[in-house]
Amino acid sequence: MGPLDGVTIIELAGIGPGPFCGMMLSDMGADVIRIDRSSAVRDTKPDRPPPDVLARGRRSIAVDLKNPDGVETVLGLIDRADGLIEGFRPGVTERLGLGPDVCLERNPKLVYGRMTGWGQEGPYAHAAGHDINYIALAGALEPLGRKGQPPTPPINLIGDFGGGGMLLAFGMVCAMLEAGRSGRGQVVDAAMVDGSAVLINFIWGLKAAGLWGPERGTNLLDTGAPFYDVYECADGKFVSIGSLEPQFYAELKRLAELDEETFGDQNNPAKWPEMKTRIADVFRAKTRDEWCEIMEHTDVCFAPVLSMEEATGHPHNVARNTFIDNAGMTQAAPAPRFSRTEAAVAGPAAHAGEHTEEVLSDFGFDADDIAELRASGAVA
Repeated sequence: MGPLDGVTIIELAGIGPGPFCGMMLSDMGADVIRIDRSSAVRDTKPDRPPPDVLARGRRSIAVDLKNPDGVETVLGLIDRADGLIEGFRPGVTERLGLGPDVCLERNPKLVYGRMTGWGQEGPYAHAAGHDINYIALAGALEPLGRKGQPPTPPINLIGDFGGGGMLLAFGMVCAMLEAGRSGRGQVVDAAMVDGSAVLINFIWGLKAAGLWGPERGTNLLDTGAPFYDVYECADGKFVSIGSLEPQFYAELKRLAELDEETFGDQNNPAKWPEMKTRIADVFRAKTRDEWCEIMEHTDVCFAPVLSMEEATGHPHNVARNTFIDNAGMTQAAPAPRFSRTEAAVAGPAAHAGEHTEEVLSDFGFDADDIAELRASGAVA
């Protein structure tokens, strides 16, 4: 019953940002049909769901896309869909016979979402790459890290998921809204290099205002400021401090018992190195739990740095049901939340081809059609 209830999306199975986009759309109520390779059926272990959180909530049909009947089967699904998402290199779906021109000719209202690293055109368009490369070229990697150290890749959260899968999900919903008014579909070109660049627009603003210097680890939000950083505690665990505003900084000084002589001039970068050394010693004097007792639920802008396992049991996350159990696997619940059309996980990840007959029947294929497709090897 999520806000996308009644929307049908065809997902050509891929890895990383494409499945993340499919998860986002499914969590919001869309019926996302995942097209898996027919060869993947032999790798299934039917005694338990696959441990792929990003594939949750979708039905799977296994198709041989090198078989003309398999391609025609997918086109039959696309005829009745609102959108399609794919994550191949530019030109691959065209060679398969599932390119946007073919699909939009058959279904003029279709929104055709394309997820790539470099985009559909440009000098890098046909080159291989991964998250680290996309964020590097976008200028989003170079600022990340501490002073005097090389850039630190932030796992694959910026390129693959923030600037990739989530950007495509946003683009799909925007284009489907427009198609509802115009009656015309279109292609959504979601490139991780573009999305990563969008994510650092805020820093461009700070640079233009003269508030962001060229050296990493020396600025307000990149661990340069002593009041916006993580600190090790006596037990080897860490806490996070974000006391940017004067009133929050005053609360930090009070609760951490920081002397005014050293910590009085908050926004003087010349004093930050000394302040950072002194405040690090202060936090090392108590355990993380002791600092939680002092600073939680105050206006310091404080939180303990939790492991993934610890996060699931924290009282705040428990109260909000931030994490759920889905088929025996812990994972984050759908977000954002809605007051009326509640989002929900439709189920665990499906085995390749688990719903082939069910989906084909729902899309108007009769028993004889399905039997012929199985016999020809078009579906599995």
